[in-house]
Amino acid sequence: MKLSLTPAQLQDILGATCIGTNTNLLVQEVVYDSRKISRSEGAAFFGLNGPKRSGADYVEDAHQKGIRSFVLDQAPTKLYPDSNFYIVTDVLEALQKLAAYHRQRINYPIVAIAGTIGKTTVKEWIYHLLAGKLKVQRSPKSYNSQLGVALSLLQLPLEGDLALIEAAVSKSGEMEKLHAMIAPNYLVITTKKAGFRHEFGSDAAYYQALDHLATGCEWVLDGDLLSKQSSENSSSLFEQIPFNDPVRLHNAQVAITCALRFGSCKPNDVAELPKLANRLETFEGIQGATLINDSYTLDLFAFEGSLAFLKAVAQHKQQMVCCLLAANQVHLKEEIIGLLQAYQIKQYYIWTKLPENLPIIDHHVVLIKGNQHLLTEALLAKWKRKSHSTVVRYDLSALQHNLRQYQQSLAPTTQILAMVKAQAYGAGLDQIAKQLVSGGVNYFGVAYADEGVLLRQAGINLPILVMNAEPAGFESCIQYQLEPAIYSPVHLDAFIRTLIAAQIQAYPIHLKFDTGMHRLGFMPEQTDQLLQTLSAQPEVIVKSVYSHMACADQPQHPMNRQQITCFKEICGRLESTLAYPFFKHLMNSEGAAHFPDAQFDMVRLGIGLFGVNHDAVFEAKLKPVITWTSQISQLKQLKQGDFVGYGCSEALDADSQIAVIPVGYADGFKRKLSNGIGGVYIDGIYCPTIGSVCMDMIMVLAPNASLSSEVEIIGLHQTLHDFATKAQTIPYEILTSISPRVQRTYVND
Repeated sequence: MKLSLTPAQLQDILGATCIGTNTNLLVQEVVYDSRKISRSEGAAFFGLNGPKRSGADYVEDAHQKGIRSFVLDQAPTKLYPDSNFYIVTDVLEALQKLAAYHRQRINYPIVAIAGTIGKTTVKEWIYHLLAGKLKVQRSPKSYNSQLGVALSLLQLPLEGDLALIEAAVSKSGEMEKLHAMIAPNYLVITTKKAGFRHEFGSDAAYYQALDHLATGCEWVLDGDLLSKQSSENSSSLFEQIPFNDPVRLHNAQVAITCALRFGSCKPNDVAELPKLANRLETFEGIQGATLINDSYTLDLFAFEGSLAFLKAVAQHKQQMVCCLLAANQVHLKEEIIGLLQAYQIKQYYIWTKLPENLPIIDHHVVLIKGNQHLLTEALLAKWKRKSHSTVVRYDLSALQHNLRQYQQSLAPTTQILAMVKAQAYGAGLDQIAKQLVSGGVNYFGVAYADEGVLLRQAGINLPILVMNAEPAGFESCIQYQLEPAIYSPVHLDAFIRTLIAAQIQAYPIHLKFDTGMHRLGFMPEQTDQLLQTLSAQPEVIVKSVYSHMACADQPQHPMNRQQITCFKEICGRLESTLAYPFFKHLMNSEGAAHFPDAQFDMVRLGIGLFGVNHDAVFEAKLKPVITWTSQISQLKQLKQGDFVGYGCSEALDADSQIAVIPVGYADGFKRKLSNGIGGVYIDGIYCPTIGSVCMDMIMVLAPNASLSSEVEIIGLHQTLHDFATKAQTIPYEILTSISPRVQRTYVND
């Protein structure tokens, strides 16, 4: 960022009140996350408020790391005489004011890129087509939010030819703020279609927001009107596009049309449009390693985010960075080394070509960085663990987004217990739990003690509630400080006996009550007997009391109010007798959305974190976390009347091409989806199953498919809920039944 502001200048730009008289503290850089501070000299810390904590809570940590300029919405409890504190009404708005100030100093035009989907892809492809002809700057990754746009603008140099800035909004009032910052000269709208989830009152209101972004622009390129805006030149270039699926084909046409407005495009550049991996991808590597692939860009601004992600994933494991440079990037080597040293990366390699002898990566977490895609693919081919070609991807940024949506819907004092039983619904206990810790959950819930042990071994220190703590697992609970749910007098007696033998007192337990679901739990009429035992046994102390809703996904069902009333009565009787406070929790993901008056002290979130909720309004705020894809093993041309699959259960009614795909009921693709009941999407086109689903394969009608086509099982076109409905089951079962042999990949914006 090309800033050098005196305290008086910063105070004036932000409209702030300044506490502190250190006139020599120039501001040249912005940081907003105390965990990611690597360089402190000349940096101002913008203390953004989180759902549970004030930005002022991070001042001490930032000060210890060398920060001396702070922008906050309230004075911290402790003031440092060597620091300046700029007090503003809203910290994010203050950051946006600074970004708008910097934007006005930039002497080259900005293209804003908006639309429902494809913004990052179109931006990167415009950059690819123009980079050799113009000095083009662009926002890193998909930095397109109210915060991301501000950060993107602040990292732009003062000199250049063109900047590409993404702009994304989901509710009214946001676009006005983005327009004030970006002040775009030109606007590209990728598309207004694609079922965009937003909180506008109508699609028309969203379109009006896009119109507002166009205010003052010299021209607007609307991707939905390409046929009216393309030329003979662009039409010939369209023939060179190396993709045939509708989404990438459309995005490429938008990028080409835009690039032509700034000069000529070479057919070879179009033919070499990269297949972008526009997110951090995490893979299982050989020798027990974890690989993080960020071959998206070599921007140093984005590099810092990648290093922060490496630190978060690695925890206590050894870390390694492999950076792949092109010949015209070698001059960045010293800056890269400085950045790696600032993040205390001791083991790193910077290559222009792969060496014959690669480093040993056993049990390391390895970040592969650079935009040399051929080198990256070659390195991944050597280090990636060979596995099933069917892949399930978990979008960790979507997981974090969903957690924030629930946090924002809860009362400030309501805590969150994240359910991660059954390997976090099949997603992977270690990866998901670490993301949820960084997102601010307060508790974890597991089904059995063994799952809690795995969390502890992964370095998770939060309290862990074991829902089905069997007597065989009591000793593990004690050894690993897990907190068992107790659900009957016999169960309580068994745990107390274990504690007496271990000479332990005041061990935390959770009392599970049956308020109507009639699964595990004390019956309400056992409350007095339970209280007598608790009063007589110093070995245990009640940490929480909870129950489970039977019909939370049906808000109007009378059972809901019956259970809430019953639970309140039980808690009242316990509170009147126990001499200490305890947590109360009743609601799961569905209940947290439907019954805000019954949040009590904590809610338990599970499937909702994966983007599923029966409340259509609330679900519209969530993002899908899972994408399940595969590849085509073989294409076959068959004749009318030919049978397909076991049992000859279905014959073709016309000459057809079928695709054989390596996924079957052993992978979690239910056998109920046979004979056209289920299907997949290939290049965006629905392809129903033909014949029976096999253990390891399915066959689908795929008239337009090629061997290079990607197969979507769950994703943009077929949601988790859609797939579960066709299989006559629920999303929980689909998530938990995806076989361990299916490769898990984790991506993060």
